[in-house]
Amino acid sequence: MAGAEGERWVGLATDFSEGSRAALRWAADNLLRAGDHLLLLHVIKEPDYEQSEAILWESTGSPLIPLSEFSDPIIAKKYGAKPDIETLDLLNTTATQKEIMVVVKVMWGDPREKLCQVIHDTPLSCLVIGSRGLGKLKRVLLGSVSDYVNEQHNLPCHRCQVIKHEG
Repeated sequence: MAGAEGERWVGLATDFSEGSRAALRWAADNLLRAGDHLLLLHVIKEPDYEQSEAILWESTGSPLIPLSEFSDPIIAKKYGAKPDIETLDLLNTTATQKEIMVVVKVMWGDPREKLCQVIHDTPLSCLVIGSRGLGKLKRVLLGSVSDYVNEQHNLPCHRCQVIKHEG
């Protein structure tokens, strides 16, 4: 898996929000290059044990799921994930244009803890994560996944924020 000679693994945390899409766009435009592996990390806070594979994989997260399989709504539902069409289109386009391999790992629990677990277990080159654009005070009060991950690990982590245009 990750860390083999010459392979570069880029982690991208997603909750399928606009902030996550901004992070994906930034990574596609500025970071990803041919031959890279993109590990899409999706954490579901509250698993639905009756509708998904969560009970089988809760402690370790799902096995790596190729994007082609994860794009199938039946497979995504099997893991309790609800990816949006825009993100899947962006991922498929990026994979084709940049000649990269995209795999998905679904985890269940606290996003901060689960992302840190993946960083510890997987030799990623870096992590890209979206931001909700909260100010410093709101991040302190509400908690920030990206701040927490940055504090816990020495892995290069780029936080992308959605730029809101007034119009």
